[in-house]
This record gives sequence, structure tokens and C-alpha cells, in this order.
Amino acid sequence: MKCIVIIGDGMSDHPVARLGGRTLLQYADKPFMDMMARMGRSGLLKSVPAGFMPGSEVANTAILGYDLNKVYEGRGPLEAAGMGYEMTADEMTLRCNTITVSDGKIVNHKGCGINDDDAGALIEYLNKELGTDNVRFIKGRQYCHLLVIKGGNKHILCASPHEHIGEEWESLLVKPETGWADRHDIYTDADGNEHRRMTGQETADLLNSLIKKSHSLLSAHSFGKLDNIGANCIWPWSGGYRPKMQTLSQLHPNIRSGSVISAVDLVKGIGRYAGLDVVGVAGATGLADTNYEGKAQAAIEALRRQDFVFVHVEATDEAGHDGDLETKLQAISNLDRRLIAPIYNNVMQWDEPVVIAVLPDHPTPVEMRRHTNEPVPFVVYHKGMVPDGVNTYDEHSAAKGAYGTIHSQELMKLLLGFSLNNS
Repeated sequence: MKCIVIIGDGMSDHPVARLGGRTLLQYADKPFMDMMARMGRSGLLKSVPAGFMPGSEVANTAILGYDLNKVYEGRGPLEAAGMGYEMTADEMTLRCNTITVSDGKIVNHKGCGINDDDAGALIEYLNKELGTDNVRFIKGRQYCHLLVIKGGNKHILCASPHEHIGEEWESLLVKPETGWADRHDIYTDADGNEHRRMTGQETADLLNSLIKKSHSLLSAHSFGKLDNIGANCIWPWSGGYRPKMQTLSQLHPNIRSGSVISAVDLVKGIGRYAGLDVVGVAGATGLADTNYEGKAQAAIEALRRQDFVFVHVEATDEAGHDGDLETKLQAISNLDRRLIAPIYNNVMQWDEPVVIAVLPDHPTPVEMRRHTNEPVPFVVYHKGMVPDGVNTYDEHSAAKGAYGTIHSQELMKLLLGFSLNNS
């Protein structure tokens, strides 16, 4: 039995007064998710393990069955892998947003929509002005980039910019973790020799200096005047060292091969460390205008030749962070009709059975505009499954499903149990 997992990033939400007290999943037009709920079985998944923040890097890695206490190194190293950047043992890599600050506050975590061409020129400018032998900026897409610090210490506290819209940016500057201000971390080079990294305080001081200098430089540059304000500051966050992860086949031996399909470097990076093929799709943007049909076709083709496919759609999360109710509702409907529907209609014709799972990685409520760590609804279906009496796919209905509430790593065990038992 083959398996496909479809992630609507941040799709889950809270009740919204404008929708008559319903959540977006209760309100949205999503006939195929609802059909799967009627014919399959549902439950709630605690996708974020205890002690971790509800980020996509945490939730998606956990959904794949990894123990975050063993493999978690932050978002930066995963995005580096997604971009094809090979980290060395001495490096710490952080995600680096180009953001917009105004009147002392973070007003936009996406640099007011900076495009790829402007972003490339901006990163080149930052490397020229701020880059050194130990500091390097690496271009990603739009507002999402990397900052690589040789000898950097990961034991620092960095605020994620999308979680702090409207807050004073200087109060959110980097701090060392408790006990790490004067403490060094150690790395081992290729010859087996140990070396000391910076202290936590030294790393925080370096990053804060880069943030402040970038604000001064970009505010005076044309980059800082795009759309009147533009991208006028960098914001590094979620840093770590090179992860030590088993491949998915090593973790789950009955998965012999698989693919990941996403427009987001983070998820591509998780896929690379998991040993999955990273499938590119033309027109996949990570936004509401993404190529749903292209992702669906790519998933079908990958599943024909492989055991496992992980499909990730970012659009619902971006709309949640923007507080855009209408766009998030449309993104849920698009995910249902333009991606889930063609996948379902195709694979259900195959002789070999396929188990389909649909879920968010975490909630991103439109009225909060940030991630939360409540359990997310999931639905599982394959031909011949005995349904559990749930009729619609949403947060409240799923709570009544046959699976009850399960924890992060248990989902893959559940899905692979169908494969092992063929039932």
C-alpha cells in the first residue's frame, strides 16, 4: 500500500465571529475533504511536541515521525539544505528575513512584498557592506534568506518576526539563553579536532550589530523605499548547526522510496535530510497564486513509482499571517478542489491501494496572525476503510473521530500500519 500525506500549512483556525462563530474549515467550500471524512476516519494530532515552539520546522519534522529532541537544529539549517547549501561543522545558519520596521515597530515580516530580483540585489549589497570571513548572507526567495555565522553559538533567543507584528523591534533583539552568556559550545572538524565556538553573548552581540547596521544601510537605500517603506531591516532567527538525521527509510524501513513536493525551502530541506527526492513544480510560489494543479500532477507521478509522497502547500499559512480571511478561505477551497480532488480521483482508480492523509502542520488563526500549538484535525482514507461516523472535516468534528487525540510521531506509525497490514 502506498501513502500520500497532504499538508495545508496553518490551515486550522479558531472560531471567527464574521463566520457566525465557525472556524474556517467549518465554513469553507471543501467537498473532497468532507467526503474523505465521511468515508474515512478522523482524529486530532498534537503535531508540536512538548517544549517546542509551534513552527513549521518543528511540526513537519515531527509529522514525518522524527524525535525532535534528537534531531532539531532550528529552521536555518533545514532551509540551507532546501537551497542546496552544504553546511560545514563550524557554521551556524539562521533564517534571515528582510522585514519592514516603522516608528520603532515591526510592521511587515515580508519586506512589503519584495520580489526575487530586488531580493538578489539586496543580499549582494548586504554581503558587500556587512559580509566578512565569518559572516555570509545567502539569497533565498523574496523575503526568505539565510545568514551563516562561522563559529556561531546556537544557544541564543531569537524572536520570529511573523509572531511579533506591531511590537517594538529593539525589545526583541537577540539574547543568549540562560547559562550561555559566557559559555562556549564545541564543534569537531573533519580531522576529529575539537574547537570552541563563540559564547552565547558574543553571538547575540554580533547578530544585534548586523540587525542595527542593516537597518541603517537599507533605510538609506532604494531597497528601503520600495512601496514607500520597503525592506529596511534584516531579522535573523531559528538558527542551528547541521542536523544529524536518519533518512526516512532508515527510520521507517518499509518506506523504500519517496518524494517531497513544496515551494518552501524549509520543507524541501526536511525532505533532503529525510532522503526524499525533492520535486520541483513550475509556478509553485508558496503563496495563494501557487500552481495547485502542477503539484497534484507531480504528486501523482511520484506516487506511481515510489512508496511515499509528502505534499506541502504554504498558501493557507501565509494568508493566516496576513490576517486575510477571504484569501485563507479561498486557499482552503483551492487546496481541496485543485489539489486533493485530482489526486484522489486518480489514485482511487489504481489497482494498488493508496492511503491518503490530509492535515495542517499547525494552526495559524487569521485573527491572531501567528502560529498556535493546539492539536490539528487530520483525516485518513483508503479504499475499503470502515468509516467512523464523522461527516465533515474540521477541528470540532475531527475531535469525535475514531483516532481520538494522538501525538506527533504516532501519525506515521498509524499510516505505515496500513501498509504493513494492508488493511
